[in-house]
Amino acid sequence: MSIQNLSRAIADNSSNDAFALTLNVQQWETLAGYLQPIDTGVGDVLIEQGTHDRSVYFLESGAISVHRVSSKEQMKLAVLMPGSVVGEGSFFSRQPHSANVVVTGAGRVWRLTAIRFAEMSNRQPNLALEIAMGLGAVIAKRMAHRSKRVAVT
Repeated sequence: MSIQNLSRAIADNSSNDAFALTLNVQQWETLAGYLQPIDTGVGDVLIEQGTHDRSVYFLESGAISVHRVSSKEQMKLAVLMPGSVVGEGSFFSRQPHSANVVVTGAGRVWRLTAIRFAEMSNRQPNLALEIAMGLGAVIAKRMAHRSKRVAVT
């Protein structure tokens, strides 16, 4: 499965919290070996609030909604489009996810698990560093905007 559509989606994402990753074709192909492509349908749950999974999801196509559920209400925090990333907060913090992430437009995501990231860190440390810095930048951008602050998942 080709990762080129994901690389284009990331390159074309102009949102203020974009995941900025500039890799050459060979680096993208190497990265693909560490990611799991998942075709998604409307209503699929990528992340469940309160779970401890440290996976990060890169959105190639479709749309996803990030929302937090409390005892009183469900609050939509963000709608993310192709080229976006979710799961970055728990990836770094090892804390439970702070929100639900649900597919609202069918498409494809690429999943990076913590175990595969650890393998990448050992075998491809420069690539792992680029991914970590890119994810850290997304968190910093989301935290800098009051409306996006709660959307760090």
